[in-house]
Amino acid sequence: MIKVGEKAPQFTAESYINGEFKDVSLGEHKGKWVVLFFWPLDFTFICPTEIKGFAKREEEFKSLNAVVLGVSTDSVHSHKAWREKDLPEVKFPLISDMNHNISKDYGILMEDKGIALRATFIIDPEGVLQYAVVSNLNVGRSVEETIRVLKAFQTGELCPVEWEPGQETLGKA
Repeated sequence: MIKVGEKAPQFTAESYINGEFKDVSLGEHKGKWVVLFFWPLDFTFICPTEIKGFAKREEEFKSLNAVVLGVSTDSVHSHKAWREKDLPEVKFPLISDMNHNISKDYGILMEDKGIALRATFIIDPEGVLQYAVVSNLNVGRSVEETIRVLKAFQTGELCPVEWEPGQETLGKA
């Protein structure tokens, strides 16, 4: 399993993005921060609330030199149908991990069910994993917390509990 501080596993996979099927790779985003998040299945209850939450804040991520990449073990055809039916505001890639390679590489595949756990990873511009949160399927994540943590990492400094942008840090790491 990948650990914080290690190089993030590289991948290239098919995605559905803005009306077309397109290969997306982690490597094409070198030089940017990457927020890579996984959800278990399309057409479920919690997942669309999270995806819509990331979509609503996508411009903020872009302003922070970050890209959002979403992954599940569903097919790109399922992603297309779901996006067109329920998620028209989503502009970032919905990546298919049907072969489970990405989920395995990131250590979040539930092998017995063939689906990914709910997980969020922040990868720095050099491709190093800086942050990982993994949870079971029944509780959604906080996009607000993901943005707060991304901003904290971007300071390059030590940030205390509940740190918010504009507050003092504890100095250089």
